[in-house]
Amino acid sequence: MRTILGLVAISWMLLSYGVASDADAVVDERFAQIRTTLVMLGATFPVAVAVFIAASRPPNRRVFLRRAAKPAGALFALVVTLAAPRLITGLGYVDEKTDWTASAGRVVMLFSLGAFLLWLAPFALYGIAQSLVHVFRTADLHDTVPPILATLLVWEVAVFDVFRGAYDTVPFAVRMAFLLGAPVSVTAVSLWELRRLRAQHGISVRGALLR
Repeated sequence: MRTILGLVAISWMLLSYGVASDADAVVDERFAQIRTTLVMLGATFPVAVAVFIAASRPPNRRVFLRRAAKPAGALFALVVTLAAPRLITGLGYVDEKTDWTASAGRVVMLFSLGAFLLWLAPFALYGIAQSLVHVFRTADLHDTVPPILATLLVWEVAVFDVFRGAYDTVPFAVRMAFLLGAPVSVTAVSLWELRRLRAQHGISVRGALLR
């Protein structure tokens, strides 16, 4: 519900205040935001996990190190998936000036690349969605890690948006509402999740770290 309401609100703001000219611009802006989030998540993930493991005491430290393989594998799989099209173009096999009709081999290559990218796209989009929702499977490390990492990430994105001047053409009050709405709401949900874990399941950050 938070995701749907947030998408409707941000789309209304982008169109109402002329930040985006049409629906395509809104979609482009949202994909740019997702790309930024994924990059930050990829950079924050190993640091946050390393700090969490280092802060824990034996024998949990050894357990968490072993469990970290699954979230790391999820991160690696997504990076490889998203990098594959860029790698193909980056190696010089394909560029904007490629003449696909120059030879039969080029035609075969065109259809092969097209088929590969069509096959890859659903997995990439599904992987992006799952990575953001489940925070790279960090619950496999410990149940308390996803809300902690999600809170850290959303504040990082908010700070990044401030420095890049996001929504700087809209009124100040509206801009602050959209810059702070996401981190405040995610933080509230994360705190509620941590409280629920502690109250109903006896799971806490202190217990995970054996402190």
